Amino acid sequence: MLAHPGGVGVIRASAAREPLFSFGVIADVQYADIPDGRSFLGVPRYYRHSITVLQRAVRSWNGHKAGVKFCVNFGDIVDGFCPKDRSLSAVQAVVAEFDRFRGGPAYHMLGNHCLYNLPRSELVSVLRMPGRAYYEFSPWPGYRFVVLDAYDFSAVGWPRDHPVALAARRFLEERNPNADKNSPTGLAGEDRRFVMFNGGVGEEQLRWLDGALRSASRRGETVVVCSHLPLHPGAASPAGLMWNYEEALAVVHRHGCVAACLAGHDHRGGYAVDARGVHHRTLEAALECPPGTDSFGRVDVFPGRLSLAGSGRMASTDMPLPVPRVS
Repeated sequence: MLAHPGGVGVIRASAAREPLFSFGVIADVQYADIPDGRSFLGVPRYYRHSITVLQRAVRSWNGHKAGVKFCVNFGDIVDGFCPKDRSLSAVQAVVAEFDRFRGGPAYHMLGNHCLYNLPRSELVSVLRMPGRAYYEFSPWPGYRFVVLDAYDFSAVGWPRDHPVALAARRFLEERNPNADKNSPTGLAGEDRRFVMFNGGVGEEQLRWLDGALRSASRRGETVVVCSHLPLHPGAASPAGLMWNYEEALAVVHRHGCVAACLAGHDHRGGYAVDARGVHHRTLEAALECPPGTDSFGRVDVFPGRLSLAGSGRMASTDMPLPVPRVS
């Protein structure tokens, strides 16, 4: 086996068989027709170029000889600095690029930047979600994908006087003493996740997730969980984690059918395998690709493993699957 030069996972030599199916992945496009800028940490961001990265991703997926069955966008389709009166057209421009993908559907999820710009109900419609922002689908017999709404419980994306927003602000007040709730200053370790640009999975969604995984386990399905926010501290910086990642992971581990949890949000990317053998892969952001560079990938699904073939800044990662157990 060959180690990836970026140090993330390993790449196995030529596979003995063709994959069962393949799907495309891209995260944090954060497109805006504005000049380049920087993150609050000073990392360059290429707002106009990010849609070019997506265009190259779609061409790559369309040109793959074995075919790419669907693609997944891991949230933050538009950047928070995009002028509000141009946000809908920016989202529509990115969706139009996904529509050029010929292999099958594009699946989306909500990120914090999406919710800075547009109402949740409008995003669910424009991104063609099935009435709400968490859902599941089965692209192949024996495999199920579960898409989470990581901002179901959040101080962003809801009207300021909405019960969820009020409860989320109280939640932050109890855990983050800073006047600027987007600042983790003074918070230690994983407590740095208690900032306003993160969120959590609400109780109703946790019950839905539990039911979805219970059903998948009984059917003997292998599950991939997709979330904008990472679910494991080994695969992301502490300030990028889901507020209640421990609760979500407890549900994931309860049923033994989840092979991998894929996420965006933490632009540097990351990879870890937890104590129960679940792979956690945070995908590198398209937004931070200088002109001429890329960050997207294709996941080939084989019996017994997932293999992420990354392009550019997105590191390739081989993920052997644990043996499912029936709950």
